[in-house]
Amino acid sequence: MNGRPGKVAIFEQFAADGIQYMFGNPGTVEQGFLDAGGEFDIEYLLALHEGVAVGMADGYARAAQRPALVQLHSGVGLGNGIGMLYQAKRGGSPLVVLVGEAGVRYDAMDGQMAADLVAMAEPVTKYATRVLDPSSTLRVLRRAVKIAMTPPRGPVLVVVPADVLDEITTEPVFPTPIPNTRVVPETPLVAEAATTLLAGERRLVLMGDGVATSGAQRELTAVAEALDAKVWGVNSSEFNFDATHRLHGGQLGHMFGADSARVVAEADSVLIVGTYVFPEVFPSLENPFKPGAKIVHVDLDAYEIGKNHPVDVGLVADPKLTLAALARELGRQNPATSTAPEPARGRPVHPEPPLTEDTVLDRFVRRLARRAPEDLVVFDEALTASAPLARHLPPQRPGGFFQTRGGSLGVGIPGALGIKLAQPDAPVVAFTGDGGSMYTIQALWTAARYGIGAKFVICNNRRYHLLDLNIEQYWRELGLSPRAFPAAFDLSDPDIGFTGLAAALGVPGQRVEKLYEVDSAVDAMLHHDGPYLVDLVID
Repeated sequence: MNGRPGKVAIFEQFAADGIQYMFGNPGTVEQGFLDAGGEFDIEYLLALHEGVAVGMADGYARAAQRPALVQLHSGVGLGNGIGMLYQAKRGGSPLVVLVGEAGVRYDAMDGQMAADLVAMAEPVTKYATRVLDPSSTLRVLRRAVKIAMTPPRGPVLVVVPADVLDEITTEPVFPTPIPNTRVVPETPLVAEAATTLLAGERRLVLMGDGVATSGAQRELTAVAEALDAKVWGVNSSEFNFDATHRLHGGQLGHMFGADSARVVAEADSVLIVGTYVFPEVFPSLENPFKPGAKIVHVDLDAYEIGKNHPVDVGLVADPKLTLAALARELGRQNPATSTAPEPARGRPVHPEPPLTEDTVLDRFVRRLARRAPEDLVVFDEALTASAPLARHLPPQRPGGFFQTRGGSLGVGIPGALGIKLAQPDAPVVAFTGDGGSMYTIQALWTAARYGIGAKFVICNNRRYHLLDLNIEQYWRELGLSPRAFPAAFDLSDPDIGFTGLAAALGVPGQRVEKLYEVDSAVDAMLHHDGPYLVDLVID
């Protein structure tokens, strides 16, 4: 192949891998690289903060099940994006993050913005590296795409020094080979897993987003029905199991290990699939499973199997193929456990409560559920306001539900933008909190600039309400009497004018405080051609 600068060759590689978008915020050391990209058919989506760029890429990668490309500026840009990179790592989002720097030749100078970028990134990425020789520029990029997309998926960071990209490379371009991990255990192991699970009278399934990544929702349902086992979400932030199914138990939560322990304590046999156990901030240090409980764990991430608690059968295998084989084996070993699949259900319809008992949030979600098309996609970051969403808009289909994960605030608005880019024909609505939204409110400007027609609902209770709930449990555990919440949890003084902020960033919207304002707001949001924001005052 003819020689050309590395900054040109990498765009050829992006094209070979079918990458359509680059999410980023530019800086001086990337100027030559970005200038070279002007000749290629890749859209640069400018974010006004690096957290927005990473959050958009995270949403796009989750919805498209493809690698998402991010460009960050040196140590300062990487620093701004680290919180969102942590979320991408915990959630398994396949991001390829390029971070620019002045050049290898300046390493000894300790100049402005000099930093060990690989060391900065290692705690929040699956893999981090630096291109040091122009003859390996494309090799390193392909390795990054491969690692990001190979289970367990995750963000990969590549430092691209400007002087290396200016050098001539003759490397060939070809699509990145992604290894096929659709592996299934040997037949005797599947039989052992089935026998182990059938041995228990009280059976339980714990699921996570590895189910969605594998596309194993139907197979998981068949296994749960064969076992007649309740299904609980652990690290479950996408559609993994129909939330209206009779066997759906709910979510274990991500804060206190005691909550998970109460759910699993009585189970005789447990199937864990596509998740780690357990992801709480304050996990139980003791084994929450009862003595003698039989545990089967299926995951493509060998690290998570038996990481914290013993398992009887650990299968490093693809959830979809493995669950399909397990369902067949369960039916063979005990035909009485096999049941006919439940029919598909539409959205649940709940009666109108009396006006004196209705709330603005519940009415808004109820009206949205009745009026939105069936292909509505919901992004839920407003965790303390999630109950109405679970009631009226429960996850029921692949690609129709996403939730924040990893603990980073602010992913709701940019995440919805990324999802809308991946699913341009579907209506996308993000629910976020007033506190969380202010981490990345700049994303509204990007929505307006590129006409990304996602919708945004700010669940505005004028405080960090999740902290209220957590400190109440903290007081109970310490035997302390309730008291006034810390002033640091309050966001009411001064009141944040979200519609004014949105308008200043190019996005129209309206504030909703009364029940009678809900219907017009839902209609305006759904029918507006472009991004739209609703400031929903809920408390």
